[in-house]
Amino acid sequence: MVIGDILKRWQVLLGNTDAQFLTGTDEHGMKIQQAALAAGMDTQAFCDMNCRTFQALAKAANLNHDHFIRTTDAAHKEAVQYFWEMLSHRGYIYTGKHEGWYSISDETFYPQSQVQMALDPSTGRKRMVSVETGKEVEWYSETNYHFRLSAFKDRLLKFYEENESWIKPNPYMADVVKSVSSGLQDLSVSRPVERLTWGIRVPGDETQTIYVWLDALVNYLTKAGYPFPPGQESRQGWPVDVHIVGKDIVRFHCIYWPAFLMALDLPLPRNVLAHGHWTMNREKMSKSTGNVVNPFFAIDRFGVDTMRFFLAYQGAFAGDADYDNEYIIRDYKKMLQWGIGNLTHRTMGCAKWNLRPFVAAAATGELPPATALDEEHQSMLEQSPTKVAEHMENLNPRSALREIMSIIEKTNKYFHAAEPWSAPAESQRIIYNVSESLRISGILLQPFMPGKSQELLEILRVDTSDMSKRSFSASTFGSDLEYGDKVKRKVLFPPLVIEE
Repeated sequence: MVIGDILKRWQVLLGNTDAQFLTGTDEHGMKIQQAALAAGMDTQAFCDMNCRTFQALAKAANLNHDHFIRTTDAAHKEAVQYFWEMLSHRGYIYTGKHEGWYSISDETFYPQSQVQMALDPSTGRKRMVSVETGKEVEWYSETNYHFRLSAFKDRLLKFYEENESWIKPNPYMADVVKSVSSGLQDLSVSRPVERLTWGIRVPGDETQTIYVWLDALVNYLTKAGYPFPPGQESRQGWPVDVHIVGKDIVRFHCIYWPAFLMALDLPLPRNVLAHGHWTMNREKMSKSTGNVVNPFFAIDRFGVDTMRFFLAYQGAFAGDADYDNEYIIRDYKKMLQWGIGNLTHRTMGCAKWNLRPFVAAAATGELPPATALDEEHQSMLEQSPTKVAEHMENLNPRSALREIMSIIEKTNKYFHAAEPWSAPAESQRIIYNVSESLRISGILLQPFMPGKSQELLEILRVDTSDMSKRSFSASTFGSDLEYGDKVKRKVLFPPLVIEE
């Protein structure tokens, strides 16, 4: 959710004010049905309760999403059934017997080669599990509907070959190509209603429920106005620029989904961005073992921008990342409190909390001649926004944030080496260069830390009446020569007080 929000805010920073961010809840399937039963609740009421939790989390995380979709929405049901009818009309759906190992947790069938016997550590019971996810599987034999996935092997491989960077990071693309190259079996896309009642019925057959992964994937089309009026396919944003998915559902988004779309001659998403998982003590988080994090508690404890920063800075894409409160405290102290916060406070202290004389001197060309150290720092500032933009264009917000924090780290070293406090009258250029470092960083940090970046820009007195002064174009060195009026003293990142 945070990655999606960062990418959307970045587009707005670039001036793409029509950028849209969609999130929501996938509410159908056997897993939901069983969880509601175990909770002793009506299934819809159970979904309503969980949905409210995720909506509250989106608000707590300060997400700037444009729509929160629920797969139980009436509009979505209509879109899914129409999508099914079109697949059927084109001959891509047929009935047949299906046998295999099914994981309720993963909502998918696994071939024999992808399951193994394992011992449940909590009960000592032997069980069959998925090799990929470790989730328990059960043997099912049933008659249901199938999608002719096998017919799309060559077309999918051709698409991957022509779009080598479609999945980011690249290792996921290599895995998908390998999987498809080894052959595709037709996909079971319905479940008998006596086994799965909680879902969307197959049009014209009340005995079958549409497979949750066909249902769920269509939600992207639902928001875009599917079924599309002729000639208006792109009116509400289809195809999307990027799907953001966990690494465990790459197969569904990068094999099944494109095949479904190809079957109906619909454009494919322009990119899929996959990310790793958060672990704890290097082990996968699991409710059964108790090593999980309550995000609401974390946000209350550390602050929303601190959590957004940590997730974006440490969150892995190609692999997993380990979560620990000590890591959050470490990053807060090193990079936020002693990094941005200390640099801001020392700079404002040297300027007596009034940067205007230094910015005005730059505007009139009255700064002292630049030393080699000044020129080196200015050159870094001139190049950094472009580097950040390149990382974001490549859908790598983690590297972009690290580039921004590199500005702060290099500026602290520059400030220490230049010693502006030793000769204040001759240090106007140093104070101006450091001020520009903070202003540029404040602009670039807006997608990552919306609250704290605004506080920083307020300390610098960057104009709020002209939002172009806070856009990406304004991150150019020397582009704003009107900021810096005197402000009240403020600590940007105070000491982190943690109550155990």
